[in-house]
Amino acid sequence: MKKFVFIIGIIALTTTACSQPDARRPVSSKSGSFMRSSIERNKSLLDYEETLIDSIIASDSINTYIVSQNGYQYFYNTENAEDTISPEEGDVVKITYNVRTLTEDTIYTNDDIGIVEFRIDKEALFPGLRTAVKLMNTGETATFYFPSSMGYGYHGDEKRIGTNEPLISTISLLEIKKENNANSN
Repeated sequence: MKKFVFIIGIIALTTTACSQPDARRPVSSKSGSFMRSSIERNKSLLDYEETLIDSIIASDSINTYIVSQNGYQYFYNTENAEDTISPEEGDVVKITYNVRTLTEDTIYTNDDIGIVEFRIDKEALFPGLRTAVKLMNTGETATFYFPSSMGYGYHGDEKRIGTNEPLISTISLLEIKKENNANSN
């Protein structure tokens, strides 16, 4: 009988020793409420900024505004109907631009910034500027109204442009150097 109890004890011990440990449950779970509230806050901010920009545009009877696919509006100060070549990814462009607040207070002048030469879609410039230049032809000057999300966003530029500040920028496209396709292979 002792042998029988001993064998059953070994079988019971072997069976329980080989079982998988129970999975540990997370101590806390995340509800995603911070992300949802952040998204709602950003939507409200964008709606507010677009309303401000729309009111400025509504009071301007001189210029004809164009709504871009990228979420900002602009008008041409100088349009070049003869040259229909716009910059594309990889092209090098030379531009001048300034940056102003919606109340037309100058943040950076053309002289502060100087002539900027950069490769399209390869530089760390603010998003609105990167996409705006692609809408222009050589010799054109256009004024763009950017919501803060297309400008410097939440962080500003950590110098003169504040947090969530919508911007006006007048950009002149001076030159386009088309990318040499032979070198891109």
